Amino acid sequence: MTDTDYLLDQLESADMLEVDGLHASDFSLDERLLDEADAAAENNQPFASEAVVLRIEALDGRTRRQWQFSYNQVMEALHQADDDSWQLEGGHLIRCFSAIGAEGDD
Repeated sequence: MTDTDYLLDQLESADMLEVDGLHASDFSLDERLLDEADAAAENNQPFASEAVVLRIEALDGRTRRQWQFSYNQVMEALHQADDDSWQLEGGHLIRCFSAIGAEGDD
């Protein structure tokens, strides 16, 4: 993965996450909220929100676990370069993974 300034950048291109040690392919971003943030950035306006921007679900054995994080929590996540993870408020750790694709002419 490349160096990114914000977790949100990696989330937008991720196919799978690891959250608190569990793999999760069931996650979503609030596109409406991201559009609001983009519009503010285009107008050189600050943007902050406690609204939920990231929802994640994963199975832990037979138990379905759910997480949700606000826009501010995601934007304030601290990158941990040693394992390419992001630490969020509350001690949660997230790693982003992108699928590797191959192109073939045959």
